[in-house]
Amino acid sequence: MQKIPPINKNKQQLPEQIKTIGALTIVSILIFAIIVLPISLRPTPSLLSIGEVAFQDIHAPRSFSYISEYRTGLEQDKAEKTVAPVYLPADPAISRTQLETLRTIVGYISSIRADEFADKDQKNLDIQAIESIVISDANANAILSFTDEKWESIKAESLYLLEQVMGNTIREDQVLTRQRDLSPQIGFEFNEQESLIISDFISQLIIANSLYSNEKSAEAISTARASIEPVSKSYAAGETIVNNGEVIDALTWEALQELGYTEPKNKTYDYLSAGLLIIVLIGMNYLFLNRVRQTKGQSITGLSIITILFLLFLLTARLLVSNHTILPYLFPIAAFGLTISSIFDYETGLIGAISLSILVSYNQLNSVDLALYYFIPTAISIFVLGRGRRITIFFMAGLALAISGSAMVISYRLTNSFLDISGASTLIGAAFVNGIGSISLALIFQFVISHILGKTTALQLMDLSRPDHPLLHDLLTKAPGTYQHCLQVANLAEQAAREVNGDALLTRVGVLYHDIGKSLNPSFFIENQLPSQMDTHDDMDPVISAATIIQHVADGINLAKNFRLPPQIQAFILEHHGTTLTRYQFRQAVEDAGGEEFVEKSLFQYPGPIPQSKETALLMLADGTEARIRSENPQTIQEIKSIVEESINYYLRIGQLNNADLTLFDIQKVINSFSRTFSNTYHHRIKYPAQESNNKSE
Repeated sequence: MQKIPPINKNKQQLPEQIKTIGALTIVSILIFAIIVLPISLRPTPSLLSIGEVAFQDIHAPRSFSYISEYRTGLEQDKAEKTVAPVYLPADPAISRTQLETLRTIVGYISSIRADEFADKDQKNLDIQAIESIVISDANANAILSFTDEKWESIKAESLYLLEQVMGNTIREDQVLTRQRDLSPQIGFEFNEQESLIISDFISQLIIANSLYSNEKSAEAISTARASIEPVSKSYAAGETIVNNGEVIDALTWEALQELGYTEPKNKTYDYLSAGLLIIVLIGMNYLFLNRVRQTKGQSITGLSIITILFLLFLLTARLLVSNHTILPYLFPIAAFGLTISSIFDYETGLIGAISLSILVSYNQLNSVDLALYYFIPTAISIFVLGRGRRITIFFMAGLALAISGSAMVISYRLTNSFLDISGASTLIGAAFVNGIGSISLALIFQFVISHILGKTTALQLMDLSRPDHPLLHDLLTKAPGTYQHCLQVANLAEQAAREVNGDALLTRVGVLYHDIGKSLNPSFFIENQLPSQMDTHDDMDPVISAATIIQHVADGINLAKNFRLPPQIQAFILEHHGTTLTRYQFRQAVEDAGGEEFVEKSLFQYPGPIPQSKETALLMLADGTEARIRSENPQTIQEIKSIVEESINYYLRIGQLNNADLTLFDIQKVINSFSRTFSNTYHHRIKYPAQESNNKSE
């Protein structure tokens, strides 16, 4: 078994620490900005403040004028809205680039058409493999069917038309219009199919050549705002500034400040208090990240998404719950912890919930009570939820959140000399609304974030694992041997995933779908053939046989996309063979050709990529090992372990596990797990005596 060379940690650790400290610093600044917003800080009683109700009529004691920043800002905002976006002149380099791209594409297609050594299917695949544009299968077939004269005319028309279109000024909002206007510009000598191909070529290469200028637009906006003269506001002696009972707005506040009726609050202590709290919480989270990295050997995935969601919850809560009585108990803060726990792990959810609970309740009248009301029910609901593998467990977690929140409310009310039944009932109702709202938001956020990160939630995995899923049912009906193979490999890989701290549920579900492509051509694969009618494809051209076998990967991906399987499940289909060879057909081709140098190895190679996660790597190892065990039929435990080690070492040796995040220690665990599972599965049974009939006359 290969040894992994030691990694120089000193060279990698410093940049990683710098990145971590930089990210934590930015997050700290954002959190500080959120919790010291004027609307987020609980205002202390003062004479007058914005948003408060005036308790008496206030009149101007003298005539005075002042520059109103508020009104000046409104006028500047109006002027800014009148500024039209500024675009740069059309860039001819962009047009030339697009035209050259099309010239390269059609030239390449011409070389494909003229290739005498490729069959039509290979030419079709080569045309569709062009990266610059997307060419459908139907269009590729049509291109191959054109005569040389017709193709040359299509090339000429495409180049001419693209040059005409890109010769005009095109802005970003005009691209779709130019694409829609292509058809009338195509010559009448081309039929509908030819016109469609020309239009398809050109429309994909039409881009904006007149780009929006942020700098010039910002300059125009700045000029427009600067052109506004400062707006002054005047009051005559005795004029009413604000009436009794009116809410003090920003405009009134300016006048009162001018008169000295209020002084801005000294917020130095608020800033210092907030800064100290943030330093402590950020330090706790930093230590947690380090602990995760030390124990798991990797950072938390999706940390940026977690941070954005955290800041979103914090900002929303600080804007809504401050200076209210019922809203703090209604706000669904537990949704954050439940979402993170269900997508990632409960430890991360708990740490995030602690930090969020403290920051949201900071500087509130009952900050300690509120922080405990937020965190303890959240922690209880996280423990109830677990990985959230059933929809009912989500509602159980919501119920646990509501009941524990109600208990917290009652416990604090009982500390008073009397229990306010009406107030307590209102807060208990708010706790139940909080539970329902939190679990509903958690379900929504779980769905959205899992799609953003390309992760598959436990709920999705449990649904996909049902035998009545259309794809699995189709596989069972059309290819029962492959279905049984998938079940056996799933059991094998799932047990190994538990040993190496992989996602066992994801592994099992991914393995169940890895060979669904075989359902389109089941009889070609040995596991679906009767023992007496096995066809090893010896009479078939090895290249054709290999291509047919390899095709099950592409067929599987097409089926997966048609049935909208998540990207993580599609990865199992793509990566379960990595970039290995169809060795049986390759050896047969080598024997027929008289040596490897006469055989094109790429014709027998799976497209890959190699496994990018430990879960897909476990599938590759389990799939290959199970095939060898089934074909060699070992008789002893030692023979089983020997086959397992040889199979896994083969994949390790050819580099298929380079990106799989599996250590050598993990690989040894996999070997032991596979050997144990095979030994329990393929053990010998005693032969029972034939049953005797009770009817002696038989």
